Amino acid sequence: MDLSTIVGIVAAFGLMIMAIMSGSGITIFIDFAALIVVSGGTVGATLVHYPFKEVSRAFGVLKKAFFHKEEKPSDTIDALIRYSNKARKEGILSLQSVIPEIKDPFFIKGVQMAVDGQEPEAMKEMLDREIEYIIERHEEGAEIFVAMGTYAPAMGMIGTLIGLVQMLQTMNDPSTIGPAMAMALLTTFYGAVMANVFFLPVSGKLRNRSQSEVLKKTLISEGMKSILAGENPRIMEQKLHAFVAPKYRASFFNKKKG
Repeated sequence: MDLSTIVGIVAAFGLMIMAIMSGSGITIFIDFAALIVVSGGTVGATLVHYPFKEVSRAFGVLKKAFFHKEEKPSDTIDALIRYSNKARKEGILSLQSVIPEIKDPFFIKGVQMAVDGQEPEAMKEMLDREIEYIIERHEEGAEIFVAMGTYAPAMGMIGTLIGLVQMLQTMNDPSTIGPAMAMALLTTFYGAVMANVFFLPVSGKLRNRSQSEVLKKTLISEGMKSILAGENPRIMEQKLHAFVAPKYRASFFNKKKG
């Protein structure tokens, strides 16, 4: 479970509830008609913009914002160095034995292609093409949540207009002015909260997840090419370190000595 996502959402909603409770009861901020206008309108507008399959897929990857096991780039580099040493000592076919210990399907695919005798450049080209498609899919999912973060405040404004029209039409009855104005303001409130506490932050989190995943797959692509080309593991490590931040550049060989 991603702690920062949970803490962020709990803190945002918690502080809002505290502010509400300090001045009045929370029940006056609950209006199902206003909530339906904003949430239903946001989903409806999103479905007009994007095909149903894409919207469904975006909500399918939503779990990545809440459940994610962070893997350090150095772990991927260390694994590639181990496999490189094994391939140089025992031959490329010996990598068949390490496949069961690998959990990443992309990594398994790269190792299997190497074992099957794929040419280094051809293998890297195929892996890089898959990375490009992954980037496109991830960007599409994040973009849908950005769109929903745009539509939610707009639907809140539409709800506000609905409430104002209802209020103006019943100005001769003072008892109806309060409920109509409350709905008008609550739709704007709901739209702003949905956009700025959920949709837009989730979009940013999914983009961060995508960057981490793409980095890992890029390291695998470059590393497997070097392994298949018979490159010295130390040289391969130096190449892979160029892709990561300095804090992840601890040498595998120094760790081994230590």
